[in-house]
Amino acid sequence: MYAITGISGKVGGSLANVLLETGQPVRAVVRNPSNGASWTARGCEQAIAQMTDADALARAFDGAEGVFILPPSEFDPAPGFPEAREVIDAVTSALTRAQPRRIVCLSTIGAQAVQTNLLTQRTLMEQALSTLSIPVAFLRPAWFMENAAWDVASARDDGILHSFLQPLDKAFPMVATADIGRVAARLLQEDWQGKRVVELEGPSRVSPNDIAQAFSRVLGRPVHAQAVARESWDTLFTGQGMKDPVPRIRMLDGFNEGWIDFEGDEDSIIKGQLALSAVIRKLVEGA
Repeated sequence: MYAITGISGKVGGSLANVLLETGQPVRAVVRNPSNGASWTARGCEQAIAQMTDADALARAFDGAEGVFILPPSEFDPAPGFPEAREVIDAVTSALTRAQPRRIVCLSTIGAQAVQTNLLTQRTLMEQALSTLSIPVAFLRPAWFMENAAWDVASARDDGILHSFLQPLDKAFPMVATADIGRVAARLLQEDWQGKRVVELEGPSRVSPNDIAQAFSRVLGRPVHAQAVARESWDTLFTGQGMKDPVPRIRMLDGFNEGWIDFEGDEDSIIKGQLALSAVIRKLVEGA
């Protein structure tokens, strides 16, 4: 049996679909019963657990062949990442008690970076789970292609894609969430010893200009990328309600400056199957 946290999201849901389609038993770990209703209807077991509740998580992971950890993202963390640390402590305690045969944890590209930024939350999780005696794989995907969902309205209505990734012609590693779920499902069913780092990107790298062109083709209207000036970010994010935009800004700096990147050499990076155009079309159709 495979216990999956974050099953209600795109990555966890994709992972669960792959396992179910191949006849594997799945336990859906959800925060409340309503979130798991559609999964129980498909034959999944259900376990109710908050990601900060070590006792409930230990019960949810008990007897599992493999556990998929999808840490919740805190987009406006307090200094020192206390929200992430509470989750990390609970997850680590639960895994220590449940002792599944293997763990796959969703991490991120750039988790090895020493500069503090929004993705440091994943670095801290990697550091904690690396101390366990259980075999663990850290799946480090690239920038999610589905982040372009934020751009659908402006692309459709104004013909503009406002980009924080810069310069506009720089190709960044990106990947579709369906590919992340597919690779996670494969990892959960493999055997290994110790710690693994698995890095994943899509079939080709993508620039903001490429994203604008993909929107243009799907929408049937001109769309062009427009850089959001770096000096405006603090005011913009604060105006959106963020208490401390620095971690988010430093994350974007990391991508743009190149210190958030893959750790391994190019030959070791797994390539996904889904192209940007397919993801953009699905986002536009679902808007």
